[in-house]
Amino acid sequence: MYPLISKCPVCGGELTITKLYCRECDTTLEGHFSPGRFSQLTAEQLDFMETFIRCEGKLTRIQDEMGISYPTARARLTEIIRALGYEVKEEAKVTPEQRKAILADLAAGKITSEEAIELLQGT
Repeated sequence: MYPLISKCPVCGGELTITKLYCRECDTTLEGHFSPGRFSQLTAEQLDFMETFIRCEGKLTRIQDEMGISYPTARARLTEIIRALGYEVKEEAKVTPEQRKAILADLAAGKITSEEAIELLQGT
């Protein structure tokens, strides 16, 4: 069997599945069927997703199994999320100096703990 493709090799257009066949009972179904969102992923992305599931979604286990760094694993997961059509909320980066200032303000009572959490999370 050949892997399912979702793009036309001639023009790059979206392919539609029009026929399904059962080898056991010789039934054929004809119509227009969607291959699903995962058909949009590359072979490498599908391999990562299989590893992700096998590792129960734990990126640290994926690191060990695939021999990649945590940032690389996170970047690949983000790429797959976007390829499936979802948005990824970018995490705001708080510098060590900003973090220190936020914690100092919290200790001095200038801000509440809720405000400190929001500031540390970059929201």
